[in-house]
Amino acid sequence: MAKKESMIKVTLKKSGIGFSERQKKTLLGLGLKKLNSTKLLKDTPAIRGMVNKVSHLVSVEDA
Repeated sequence: MAKKESMIKVTLKKSGIGFSERQKKTLLGLGLKKLNSTKLLKDTPAIRGMVNKVSHLVSVEDA
C-alpha cells in the first residue's frame, strides 16, 4: 500500500520588495512569483524551513 504524502498550500501574501536578496530567492525556490500565487508543495523538513524563513510574507494551510 502506498503511503500518502502530506501536502501544504503556500500563498504569497506580501511582496518580497524591500527584503533581503536571500528571502527573494527563497520565494523563487518555493515557486512563488506573483502576489496571491499559490503552490501545493510536499510537507518536507526542507520546505518547512524555507517557509519559516519567509513566514512574514506567506500564508500556509494544510492541503
